[in-house]
Amino acid sequence: MMSHSIPGRLARLLGSTLALLALTCGFAATQDYPSRIIRVVVGPGPDLIARLFGPKITQALGQQVVIEPRPGAGGIIAAQTVATAPPDGYNLLLVTASYTINTALKTSPYDMRKDLAPVARASTSPFILVVHPSVPAKTLAELIALAKARPGALNYASSGIGTPPHLAGELFKAMAGVDIVHVPFREANSALNAVVSGAVPMMFSISSTTMPQVDAGTVRALGVTTRAPTPLVPGIPAIAQSGLPGFEVTGWNGFMAPLGTAGEIIGKLNAAIARALDDGELRRRLEAAGYEPAARNSPADFAAFIKADTERWIGVVETANIQVK
Repeated sequence: MMSHSIPGRLARLLGSTLALLALTCGFAATQDYPSRIIRVVVGPGPDLIARLFGPKITQALGQQVVIEPRPGAGGIIAAQTVATAPPDGYNLLLVTASYTINTALKTSPYDMRKDLAPVARASTSPFILVVHPSVPAKTLAELIALAKARPGALNYASSGIGTPPHLAGELFKAMAGVDIVHVPFREANSALNAVVSGAVPMMFSISSTTMPQVDAGTVRALGVTTRAPTPLVPGIPAIAQSGLPGFEVTGWNGFMAPLGTAGEIIGKLNAAIARALDDGELRRRLEAAGYEPAARNSPADFAAFIKADTERWIGVVETANIQVK
């Protein structure tokens, strides 16, 4: 019996040794992180945020950050690239509101609340409710009154079904109690051009591309979608303070890592992004591009933000019965 028990003990000892070795190697890898290039995968939207934060993360961590565009499929390709990557901190995903909206619309197999690890939110960007100058409404209240007086007569443009401008319009419909008709376009510039030309009377458009048109007088701004007025769009009142309390729609972005990434590595990345957010040059460049730098935030803060954003869009999608085929 002794001869049979020795191999068993040896096997258990070997297993324990290998487990300890793996744990030790994992600890060493965490302590040495980062020791090679860090990749940031970008899906929907511009890669500007990744390009601005990349050099700052490099300065903080001492390793080069490279940007890898993976457009297509509404962000599914980019999400899959990072979700299936090793959880070692060398693959990050630049996430935007498109990802939480995809979850609400059930168009993606990836749910940011449970399939990736939050690192930090980076910035936000408001939308502006704009109308063609021929629209008689000069204020939000006048627009709502006009829409109620002419149910189904006013159209609003968007950059496509299920995009933030579309859902902003549906949220506006629900909260204002009006009947306006959605006109989707293939992308944001085409939608804005339709409002500038007068082909469609109104839309919610991202501030960075809309303010030049507002300044030129080709569209009239009636409200900004942040909870309070923002210096990014000076002189434009907040919709939430102009008759629709609680109305809020913001573009946003941040960084996530593969699920299972060590907390120590997440902490190092979060600290690097926090340091970047304190950098005056970065803040100025973000604001010049129409983005408001996020306040310092922890991975738990970002997780709570993602959860709230997802649940809000789920509510809008269900109320408006939006379906993407």
